[in-house]
Formats: sequence, C-alpha cells, structure tokens
Amino acid sequence: MKLKFLFAYLGIGVFLCLNCSTHSELKDNETSNIVVGDPPKPDPNNTLEIDGPIKILSLGDSYTIGESVCETCRFPEQLKAALMSSFNSETTVDLKVIAQTGWTTTNLLSALTLEDLKNDYNLVTLLIGVNNQYQNRAFSIYETEFPKLVNQSILYAKGNKFDVIVMSIPDYAFTPFGQNIASTGDISAEIDAYNNYAKSYCDANGMTFVNITDITRNGLINKALVASDNLHPSELAYSKFVDKLLPIVQEKLQNLN
Repeated sequence: MKLKFLFAYLGIGVFLCLNCSTHSELKDNETSNIVVGDPPKPDPNNTLEIDGPIKILSLGDSYTIGESVCETCRFPEQLKAALMSSFNSETTVDLKVIAQTGWTTTNLLSALTLEDLKNDYNLVTLLIGVNNQYQNRAFSIYETEFPKLVNQSILYAKGNKFDVIVMSIPDYAFTPFGQNIASTGDISAEIDAYNNYAKSYCDANGMTFVNITDITRNGLINKALVASDNLHPSELAYSKFVDKLLPIVQEKLQNLN
C-alpha cells in the first residue's frame, strides 16, 4: 500500500502525510463493529471431487499482490496451494492476480479496461480501498466505484455473484508504520467506514463478505503478523486470511459438480 504506486516503509518510497491518525491506545483485541464469525476449519480428510481446471481471479492492491512477502506467500497463492491439497489429483488451479501496490478503486478500474479477461472464472476475490483512505480521496469516490468493481467481478465470475468474495480492508494502524503517522484523524474509524459500506453493499445484494480486519488488528501484540517493511501483512497473516477463506471457497466450488 503506498501513494503513487510506492506505498512502502523505509527506503521504498516517499510518503505524503494523510490527514488522519492512528489509535495509539487502541487495544489489540479491539475489532470493528463488523461481526463475522470465524468459519469452521476444513476437514483435511474431505477431498473435493471436482473436475478441473479451477480458474481464480484475485483483484486488489498491495494486500493482494503481497507487498514485502514472497510471491507464494501472498494470500491468493496460499489459497491456491490449500485448494490444491484438498482437490482430487485430477484437478488443477489456474490463478490470475491483477493488483498493484498503491492502487485505488480508480486505478483498479482503469487497469481492468486494459485487460483482456474472459468471463469464465470459478472464483473472484476483491480487496480494495485502503489507498482511497490513505490518499484521503473523497469517500463518495469509493461509494461510486466499489459497486462498479463488484459488478465487474460478477461478470468475470460467469455472471454468478455467489462466486465473488469481497474481503475487508486490513487496518494498518496496528503496525509500526501506522503508529508513527502524525495526523489528526482516525485511521481505524475511517477503515471501518469503508468496510461497513462494503459489507452493507454485499449484504443488500446477497454476496459474500469476509472480515480479515480483525486479524490485522493484532499486529502490535503479535509482530509476526507484520511484514519486514513494518506495514504490510506477513506470510503468517496471509495464512490466517486463508484459514477464513478456505472453507467458504470449498463450499462454493462444491457447487461446480
């Protein structure tokens, strides 16, 4: 996550201050008012009998491309690996990631116009919006562009909204970088506003919304959840994202049979 495609910490880019600040005294077990229970763990002995290949499309920003972690450490790749281990030997997974550090909803929409994507994906994940907040963009931009991105995601998923997963925005206030931001606003409250809007939109349209923000709000008490840049989620944090996603994705893919 960065401003103008270089949102990273210490030597990676030049940062501009946003007119918002962090909760320096927020409790690490504090979560937003989005209440989403942890899904049950998948049964490792339950092999999915699915005729492949399975096509997955992941759309987003630094949280999807995996800034400051290895390529196989980012959550879409970890999800792919977890699914491969739960499929029968005949099934393959084709993953495409369209994401870049620093992208806002505007950037992602523009990038998609340059892509020649077929509308034949079995699953589409969408995680976007933190750079709208970080760059202090008007919230109305998100209110206009987020639905467009959701509708585009549905098209990519063969027109089936059931096969789209919207993920909540992580909270970078609970990182060393976030703690050092000197500003007057409230990062966590603003991220809650984005997440609440996205969740309300998904609920109103019968779509899947997965809250992973609570995981990132443990970043100060569990430093292993933060990548080496002191800002982005670590491989461990992404694995916890996948713990929530996997049973949901498995259920969706079962409907392919």
